[in-house]
Amino acid sequence: MNLIKKFKNRASFSVFVLIIIGILAVINIISYQVFHRFDLTESKDYSISKTTKTMLKNLDDVVDIKLCFSRELPPNFINIRQEVKDILDEYKNYSSGKIKIEEIFPEDSPEAEQKMQQLGIPKLQFNIKEKDKFQAIGGYAGLAVYFGGKKEVIPVIQTSQNLEYEITTIIKKLTLDKIPAIAFAAGHNEKSPAEGLVNISEVLRKQYNITTVDLATGDLVGDDVDALIILGANVPFDDRSKYIIDQFLMRGGSLLIAQDGVSVSQGAAIANLADLNDILSSYGVKINADLVLDVSNEAVNIPTGFFPIIMNYPFWPKILEKNFNQDIPTTANLETAFFPWASSVEILPERIGDKQVFELVNTTEESWTIKENFNLDPQQQFAPHGQKQNILAVSVSGKFSSFYQDKDKPQKESEDAEAALAEEFISEIENGRIAVIGDSEFAQDSFLSNSNLILFQNIVDSLVLDHDLINIRSKGITSRPLKEMSDAERNSMKYFNIFGVTIIVIIFGVVRYNLRKKKRFES
Repeated sequence: MNLIKKFKNRASFSVFVLIIIGILAVINIISYQVFHRFDLTESKDYSISKTTKTMLKNLDDVVDIKLCFSRELPPNFINIRQEVKDILDEYKNYSSGKIKIEEIFPEDSPEAEQKMQQLGIPKLQFNIKEKDKFQAIGGYAGLAVYFGGKKEVIPVIQTSQNLEYEITTIIKKLTLDKIPAIAFAAGHNEKSPAEGLVNISEVLRKQYNITTVDLATGDLVGDDVDALIILGANVPFDDRSKYIIDQFLMRGGSLLIAQDGVSVSQGAAIANLADLNDILSSYGVKINADLVLDVSNEAVNIPTGFFPIIMNYPFWPKILEKNFNQDIPTTANLETAFFPWASSVEILPERIGDKQVFELVNTTEESWTIKENFNLDPQQQFAPHGQKQNILAVSVSGKFSSFYQDKDKPQKESEDAEAALAEEFISEIENGRIAVIGDSEFAQDSFLSNSNLILFQNIVDSLVLDHDLINIRSKGITSRPLKEMSDAERNSMKYFNIFGVTIIVIIFGVVRYNLRKKKRFES
């Protein structure tokens, strides 16, 4: 009887094991058909976004992606290669067969290496340690995307952090019938893609056609331009230039105006002569001729011989996460930025009407402004006064009326009356969009940080493409600064890190020893 019972128990256990194996096999088969990734990170850094999934779902033709990674790479690039493959697998699984991925190993044949040169994917040099010696090896790490006879290339992939944004941007660009165009204004000493805005323009070129328009010529901006950027002008605008700006908005173009209310040069500050407040005020906003200071600020290096002094500089307000508008995608996921020598932006309620206004960037409530007698010395004793929250950037959308609606229309010089009459005047626009920033330095090469770059890109996208790519770009952009602590708190934390853990371990050991000793004594 015991033998029979034992046999039945073994048989039951074997059946149970077979059932478990069968269930696992079924789950494994289903997992190949139904793709899903569990991403427990706060901002879903390792999963593609809803924007990308929607775009993939709506593809009307096949997109070919060629992944070009060498087989022999340093360990960190091997990890990157795997991360890239994981991301591309998501693209493939959510595309309903519209994304085709081919993995190419360039060293496998001379033809493959020649293909890399044609694509513009460079051969990189890596130093690896092998048998206690450093050895230089060559390798490739890039990809190419093809659609409808067009191609875009990411020549070097050094991180997977922002790869989804880059790939989605490329696919979106390749599948658009018309690539949006952005024009940088010139003619009034503005910063340009060739001087001062090299980094900004280089990044924007991945998504837009970039051009420059000279407002001083008197010619209207062409209808092929989607957005006009006026950044850092410091020469007065004549009436014709202002008319060109006004009519560009009335014709359906979007405006981004980043202007300093006060110009700072070589340690001196004066009111900016390039004043656009007459037309801006008619739209409902203005840039004040002041400088904003804040207790939350960036530090400045002061050279003093061998050892520079690092000092907090209130003239460079540092924006914290809570001071970005969290209600709109343009700024919702941003955590930090800084604005050197910024001026406050003022919203004019009596001129806004039914327009939609968003305060994009604010200072802390402990900021203050200076309107005259500007002393920029970082070593001075700063005296906060009239502290309040100040606006540094706004966006306005809705119905705009022309500033020149009831005024004489400025004509182009040497233009005859007949040509002037032929130039159509538009008095209003139903769905205009503008963004106004009281600072130009924050976007210039000499001050541009990654956070400032993301903010600028987001604002441009919100004017041209709405918000579809903004959430992707902002993923993984994090700043986790330590909270401000007093000297006593810092010293307490320092000595706790040095001695605290050791003391805790000793106390735990003593308590445990006494408990065990007591237990042996009782037994």
